[in-house]
Amino acid sequence: QVQLVESGGGLVQPGGSLRLSCAASGSIFNFNAMAWHRQASGKERELVAVISSRGYTNYPDSVKGRFTISRDAAKNTVYLQMNSLKPEDTAVYYCHADGGVSAYWGQGTQVTVSS
Repeated sequence: QVQLVESGGGLVQPGGSLRLSCAASGSIFNFNAMAWHRQASGKERELVAVISSRGYTNYPDSVKGRFTISRDAAKNTVYLQMNSLKPEDTAVYYCHADGGVSAYWGQGTQVTVSS
């Protein structure tokens, strides 16, 4: 069973930065893609960053230029660097792995952007 464990969330002031980590229990290259999603209170879960097995990345306009997804294959870890954070970035952030037939989610980590 694949396990994804997120870390790095917390409270940050507007304009600040955070780096989230997602540690997988196996090789991240076993997955077609890995991604970060977020869900704010009362809203639907939305994609914020994705990286394919070949390293291609994609972001929605709401975070483009501020968020960067990356990976460290040696550590089986995917990261989300978040800069210039805004209050509207407040949400629970989830790591997701696309295994083709199966998909996996982490437990989520809370990010709160507030002064």
